[in-house]
Amino acid sequence: MKKVFSLLLACVLALALLSACGDKPEPEHPVETPPTQTAATGGVDTSCKVYFPNDQASDLRADTVHITDAEATVTVAYAQAIVDQLIAHDALPKDSKVLAISKDGNALSLDMDEAFRRVSHVFGIVKLSRAVECPKDFDAICETAEAYLGEALRGVRTFKVEAKRADKAYPMKSPEICRELGAYLLDKHHHLRVDVHNPQLEIMVEIRDHAAYVHGPKVEAAGGLPVGTSGRALNLLSGGIDSPVAAWCMARRVLALHHIPFASPPYTSLRAKLKVRALARELAEYTGNCQLFVVPYTKPQEYIRDNAPDVLFTVLMRRSMLRIAKLVADQSEMEALIPGESLAQVASQTMQAIACTDAAQNLPILRPLIGMDKTEIIAISRKIGTFDTSIEPYEDCCTIFTPPHPKTTPTLDEILAAEAAMPGLAALETEAAENVEKIYIRMGDDELL
Repeated sequence: MKKVFSLLLACVLALALLSACGDKPEPEHPVETPPTQTAATGGVDTSCKVYFPNDQASDLRADTVHITDAEATVTVAYAQAIVDQLIAHDALPKDSKVLAISKDGNALSLDMDEAFRRVSHVFGIVKLSRAVECPKDFDAICETAEAYLGEALRGVRTFKVEAKRADKAYPMKSPEICRELGAYLLDKHHHLRVDVHNPQLEIMVEIRDHAAYVHGPKVEAAGGLPVGTSGRALNLLSGGIDSPVAAWCMARRVLALHHIPFASPPYTSLRAKLKVRALARELAEYTGNCQLFVVPYTKPQEYIRDNAPDVLFTVLMRRSMLRIAKLVADQSEMEALIPGESLAQVASQTMQAIACTDAAQNLPILRPLIGMDKTEIIAISRKIGTFDTSIEPYEDCCTIFTPPHPKTTPTLDEILAAEAAMPGLAALETEAAENVEKIYIRMGDDELL
């Protein structure tokens, strides 16, 4: 997930850097102008003031660096050169890059709205807000609060002011800041009243070492816990509505995820494969970079169709898929499998069918959707932005060769007997696992081919 955090840091820090480069003198206190920040330079001056986090990551310290190989005009490459300096000073991860940026003449525009949206999808962040920097002079704080939040205040009836002082030498204490700023805003907006328990708008003021910050409204973020802190798992990504939601639910519970879809050409099309890839890219906003392990499943699926009882086809296919998924997971040191199954939703998801399926291999199988209704799953799918892609009408291999009347109460004995009559299946599964196509999905990569 480091690239997600890098996005916001790169945008904020690059703004400060670009503002400090060039022929114009550095402004005493650069201030954010929502929703988009723009900075311009006029030449090739490569000396820039860079703001790095201190050892406690509680504030920023200024330093001067020299950008090498800078271009004559401001370009994305020039902004990346600045970010490279941040990387060299250990202020950003090694693979950080500038995203959400546009160029207009001799100016770079950093899209803070896009940065804010992406960071809101990072698991482990419960709430976030935008903030504007200003001098620590109290009059400047009042003027900045009115300029930054005046429009929002005109749209509410109640508000509250909170204050934090990281700089304990500041002459005003937190209750005094709250009282005086609240009085200032009440004088500007006579319709307002203070509600300390349930305000419509909460204003936060932070006093830090080098500047003050006025925060805008807090916005709900993805919540959960940071991705990857509980290990790695392989998600069975079919292309339907359920499996992307299952991936999102488990990533929210700190698993780092990769995906394994199954393709059966010519029965499944290239469009079905691109659909799954698009879903993985949409999920990457939440889960970070990942891999798709596309399994060529035509031969095992045809073999099961031709040699197994028709009514047991679905369960036998699910067991086969899990065995292949385990082989792939073992090769990549992944510790669990995640299907998008919900109890009793279809014939292969009854208690008996699930018991038969789980017995095919020994990795833990995590089913976050097991107790959810379809309406609940669809609601989450819409929320995370995968629904429209999931309903594209391209068949996946789970929907082909489906028997008209599958058995809903299979026993493990009859399943094992059916597999004993298919001695060639294990070799076909091994071949499929050895010939998976690996596709790397990177955040911010919109290309599908």
